[in-house]
Amino acid sequence: MPVRIGIAGIAGRMGRLLAEEAVAAGAAVAGGTRRQAGGEAPAPILPDIAALFAACDVVIDFTHASAAAAHAAAAAAAGKPLVLGTSGLSAEQEAAVAQAAGRTAIVYAANFAPGVNLFLAIAERMAAALPPEQYDAEIVEMHHRQKVDAPSGTAVALGRAVARGRGTTLEAAGTESGRDGHTGARRTGAIGFAALRGGQVVGEHTLLFAAGSEHIALTHRSFDRRVYATGAVRAAMWLQGRTPGLYDMKHVLGMG
Repeated sequence: MPVRIGIAGIAGRMGRLLAEEAVAAGAAVAGGTRRQAGGEAPAPILPDIAALFAACDVVIDFTHASAAAAHAAAAAAAGKPLVLGTSGLSAEQEAAVAQAAGRTAIVYAANFAPGVNLFLAIAERMAAALPPEQYDAEIVEMHHRQKVDAPSGTAVALGRAVARGRGTTLEAAGTESGRDGHTGARRTGAIGFAALRGGQVVGEHTLLFAAGSEHIALTHRSFDRRVYATGAVRAAMWLQGRTPGLYDMKHVLGMG
């Protein structure tokens, strides 16, 4: 029997890509939910998220941060795994996802592209080798004009990777963004963020370590959203038979 995948927001651009990649991976698309009226769906539309979990083996959700806690709770109630790719979650929403992962298996990742997850691992190692007193860390990201959250989830994940490499947390290190006017000198050890929006850029992220005598930059560019859909479907297949817990793409890729 093929794995039955349900897709939240199946009628949207990402939802349709997820359906295509699920079929390409040999899975069956059991159905989906629709965030708003309109748009053709490649599988039956079910009335709500509970019905979707009942009809499938695993759900993939790339819809909206406001739905993340409810969808995670529905996964826990159904005892079915969830792949969550929504960015912009608050601390409270992330806590709700972690709580649900005590009852079911959840893959929650800022980015499902394999290259980005390698990028995150390298960022952590670079940060461990480059002292914050000498190397300022700046993260620049650019996305399409429709993106509603900033900085992107991947940019935040990069900031967290840098902080981990330096033996601290992003909250403890402090962040700087939206500099304008007389802001004063840059704080030592803080992690800087700049978010650019325009056109239809799928996703670009650059991590810059800047010292007085050298600059080191690491960049990842996504040219097609399909790379995220492919990774999410890979995560959905990987989740089959997993014990409850909160996983990320490092686990799926065998990197952690």
